[in-house]
Amino acid sequence: MRTRPSSRLLVTDAAGRILLFHFSHSDDALAGKSYWATPGGAVEDNETCEQAAVRELYEETGIRIDDPGRSVAERTFSMRLPSGEEVLAVERFFVVNVTGDDINTALWSANEQRVIKRFHWWDRDALYRSQETIYPNDILAILQRVQGTHLLNI
Repeated sequence: MRTRPSSRLLVTDAAGRILLFHFSHSDDALAGKSYWATPGGAVEDNETCEQAAVRELYEETGIRIDDPGRSVAERTFSMRLPSGEEVLAVERFFVVNVTGDDINTALWSANEQRVIKRFHWWDRDALYRSQETIYPNDILAILQRVQGTHLLNI
């Protein structure tokens, strides 16, 4: 099984909300799957995880940064790509704090335009209470550990 490294971004705004994209697959190997996930994607040849994080953030949100900082979490799991290929996904997560909430989707690939239906800035309480599928499923725990504050008002 091929290993597929990727960089994912935990993007938070000034209000502490978290940016997630809603993916809905209808005509690929993941047909019928619907979930929310962080921006991010595969590390390209001759690219570091940090470089991929900077590139993916810009391509998927229009937000430019020079340095994503260090990775704050990692997860490894088997996954099926839209092409049908099974890979061992190795995801590294980076936290990016932004001041605004404007997103530019002009650089989305044809596949992103097809499967990403919308984006939403999630209030942490709503995210905690949501019954929807959200990746990573421990997103609030990661942010609480990294930011060192109590993130839920419940």
